[in-house]
Amino acid sequence: MKLIAIDMDGTLLNPKQTISPQNKEAIQTAMDEGIQVVIATGRAHFDAHTFLEEAGLSVPIIGANGATYHNKKGELELSVPIAKEQAYDILSWLNDENYYYEVFTNRAIYTPHHGRNLLNIELDRLQSANPQLNREELETAAIKQFNQTGYAFLSSFEDIKKEDIEIYNILAFSFLEEKRNKGWDQFKKETSLTLVSSGDHNFELEHHNASKGNMLTYLASQHNLLLEETLAIGDSFNDLSMMNAAGHSIAMGNAKPEIKNKCSHVTLSNQEDGVAHAIAQLLES
Repeated sequence: MKLIAIDMDGTLLNPKQTISPQNKEAIQTAMDEGIQVVIATGRAHFDAHTFLEEAGLSVPIIGANGATYHNKKGELELSVPIAKEQAYDILSWLNDENYYYEVFTNRAIYTPHHGRNLLNIELDRLQSANPQLNREELETAAIKQFNQTGYAFLSSFEDIKKEDIEIYNILAFSFLEEKRNKGWDQFKKETSLTLVSSGDHNFELEHHNASKGNMLTYLASQHNLLLEETLAIGDSFNDLSMMNAAGHSIAMGNAKPEIKNKCSHVTLSNQEDGVAHAIAQLLES
């Protein structure tokens, strides 16, 4: 195995949203053994870099679900942005339908200034219909979503048109299942877009050529590697493209059953340093 692609949320990050010393040590050991390691995340590059810097790791980053690739120096080598007019149409629809959304760009993560209030309204609506609702659990999911760096708040989605930026990914988040389903149905037939989900409460849109799998394929070709010499580790549906592209795939113990069924192996959960466990087994074999 010569290249390992590792997802971040639910995989490399533990439930406390940190990279454990065990995971850091395992990644460093793999690199010392001559194995290339790349982080493949739905997060923006500048956001993912913050976690890696805190852990003392210097590795390349596939960001925005495969729409960007930055080398270990932090230099952008490849990007696959959404056409701006198409992005504006998507944002217009999300705005009209009162979604909380995030726009991942080369400068910042743009989001409406009233967006978090929209999610509180949804929670109130859910709790009114279901008094037994575990609101604290859903609020934790919202806090996790907001645990990103680089936010910029919009008074109107129209403001984004004034910015000279590349738009890589648009994430919509809702606690209401019927609302998420409506959004999925709205965009699932758009052949020019990739539609994925990275969590229980979101769906994400990007250019149809942007995916973790496509970027992994690009990296393998750049380094003259066969895909059979690559390994992907992840936990969610937005990881499937790289799991399908890689020669070998490992699902986290906390992954959904559908993800585990697609992988050749299952490691421990992110709470149990599953990444470190997987790398240790790889090096031992």
